[in-house]
Amino acid sequence: MTGPRFHVLLGPDGAGKSSVMKRLVSKLPEWRMVSTDSAFVAPEHALIPRLRRDVHEHLLPGLGAAYSADFLASVLQTAVVHLRDQVREADPCVPVLMDSYYYKILAKCRMAGVQDRAMYSWWRSFPRPSSVVFLDVSPESAWRRRGDGARLNSLEYDGEDGTWAEFERYQRSLRKLLLEEVREVPVTMLAEQPDAGRAAEAVREVLTS
Repeated sequence: MTGPRFHVLLGPDGAGKSSVMKRLVSKLPEWRMVSTDSAFVAPEHALIPRLRRDVHEHLLPGLGAAYSADFLASVLQTAVVHLRDQVREADPCVPVLMDSYYYKILAKCRMAGVQDRAMYSWWRSFPRPSSVVFLDVSPESAWRRRGDGARLNSLEYDGEDGTWAEFERYQRSLRKLLLEEVREVPVTMLAEQPDAGRAAEAVREVLTS
């Protein structure tokens, strides 16, 4: 049985992937958008956005004190498996665009110090996408999009205080790891776009070319 045409939209924090995907709903009506963002999760999977909120509201503020990095990885794995299940259950006649797949979560777990090689190997054994569209953004632009650092979470910077230097260092390392994870998949690099509308159009052109 032929699998779905399965593509991944990837990029550093602040690249605008969620905004792009929301615009692509009308630009690519024949495509299915898959994400853990509540805008793309079916009612029967309401647990997924609920867990995502709990990670941001409860787990990340207690990371390193109330919760370990391994515990974080265990919770994030629910999102990874959910995304894999969406690929497995997809209609092979409907092309799929997925937000980040396991790539970003794996990179962030590595940066948090999680050393679970067996878990990473399992994730890497999941179905491989046909291609990756890498939506690039400079750390400077991403910082502005995060309210000059006012809207950061602890998985977006390398340090204790969320300073610009900590954010820039983390984002450059994250970008490197993301590209490392997809090195065996066809990747189209899209330079930073001036706004979400133009970014969505650039992604649409790649997907339909």
